[in-house]
Amino acid sequence: QVQLVESGGGLVQPGGSLRLSCVASGMLFSINTMNWYRQAPGKQRELVASIAHRAVTNYADAVKGRFTISRDVAKNTVYLEMNSLKPEDTAVYYCMTSVAEKGNLEVWGQGTQVTVSS
Repeated sequence: QVQLVESGGGLVQPGGSLRLSCVASGMLFSINTMNWYRQAPGKQRELVASIAHRAVTNYADAVKGRFTISRDVAKNTVYLEMNSLKPEDTAVYYCMTSVAEKGNLEVWGQGTQVTVSS
């Protein structure tokens, strides 16, 4: 069974930083693209960042230069380092993958709340 478990959310002041973690199990972590999505109240879920095989990364325009996605294959963990946080970054952040060796099974984590407020 594939599982994704996020952690690291919380309340932070504008301009602050947070690091989210997502631990994967039940899948070949090193070959699958890992994604971070977010959903703010009243808005559609949106892709924030992704990291593919060979560490190729992609970012939404809204977070470029502020967020960094990375992965530790030995720990089956993907990270989202968030700097210079803004109130508009407030959302529930989700880890997500399509597991290639399981017919592109789509798996989501439970989400972690990030609130940016003074």
